[in-house]
Amino acid sequence: MHSDKSGDASGLSLRADPEHDGWFSWQLGGDDANRFNREVMGKMLLRRDDDTHARLRMLPLERHLNPMGTIHGGVIMALIDISLFTTWRVLTDNPVGGAVTVELNNHFVGPGTLEQPIDSVGEIVRETGRMVFLRGQVEQEQGPVASFSGIIRKASA
Repeated sequence: MHSDKSGDASGLSLRADPEHDGWFSWQLGGDDANRFNREVMGKMLLRRDDDTHARLRMLPLERHLNPMGTIHGGVIMALIDISLFTTWRVLTDNPVGGAVTVELNNHFVGPGTLEQPIDSVGEIVRETGRMVFLRGQVEQEQGPVASFSGIIRKASA
């Protein structure tokens, strides 16, 4: 994986994060803070754990909590959806602009807490000419938060 300041046609880019050694910042639309990823999710970090796993990290904020004081399920689902694309990008170095989520399956298995970073660790199960099949787990130090699988349809040529 390399730092890509120019991004692809959609404006998606990876940049080495100066505050987190070994991590990249995942940015949508360059530095546009008004897009969903930055506005709702906040700063997200990405790294390649090994040849088959990528890790997307978010730092939970008060705004990510539900009334019970745990990470809102919608935030976890958004993290998973974003991680489908970051996993594909970091493991293959392919541009992801124009690709769309076709299917996303999730099982919530534990609560997410505000006190720790929350990570989505994904892997590619199979890639075809038009589709990418992925699976993974959302986790914090205390254990798993969710288990997921999803399918991305690549952009038309």
